Amino acid sequence: MKRLAMFALLALLGACAPQANTPANEPFARVQEPVAFYPHAIGLYWVYLPQNDPPNYPPFRLSVLGPGQWDGEVATQMRFSGRGQERIYYRRFSEAGVELLGFKEQITLTKVSYDPPMLEYPPEDLLRPGYRWGGRSTTQSVFQLPSGNMEQATLIIDYTYEVKGMSRVEVPAGIFEAYVIELTVSDDQGNSLVQEIWFVPHVGEVRTREGLVLIETNF
Repeated sequence: MKRLAMFALLALLGACAPQANTPANEPFARVQEPVAFYPHAIGLYWVYLPQNDPPNYPPFRLSVLGPGQWDGEVATQMRFSGRGQERIYYRRFSEAGVELLGFKEQITLTKVSYDPPMLEYPPEDLLRPGYRWGGRSTTQSVFQLPSGNMEQATLIIDYTYEVKGMSRVEVPAGIFEAYVIELTVSDDQGNSLVQEIWFVPHVGEVRTREGLVLIETNF
């Protein structure tokens, strides 16, 4: 049960372990329109590499697909792909901030839902050094084991985000003044994870919680 719980925790966090070297090739035109504080316009994309990977390694790509439905609720679909992975995130962007309703693993047929949705970012006027937010959510994961059997796990997670400060950071896409955010997640099975995010307004995450750094955008 302990191993199953950790598997579910990693799945619900969208943990990104590089797999097969399959590039994510998706043609997109460069977007010239103004970009929101939390970018989510249709057609935007971000290209990432693990922080210590050489620049010629196959990248990961996050792209905004547009509106969709998650258990009857309208949400913005965002596709993450590369190296044998494909995941569709369902997020809600509003005055309340950015909420993650759930995601689907297209290859492993995993579905992870959050009740209530996980608040990934607060209202933009609250994002500042020292600000903390978080909550508790019940997550339900349905995934396929190597045996082919479908397994289900329900976890209660507590999560806390804290803006540790602002820092001048350098990634392959350039030099940015970024909010450095620490995310701590624990579950009712005793598992916990601490991850660091670098967020830049009107750009997005230049370092994701999985340790991917930005190498390119189309805006």
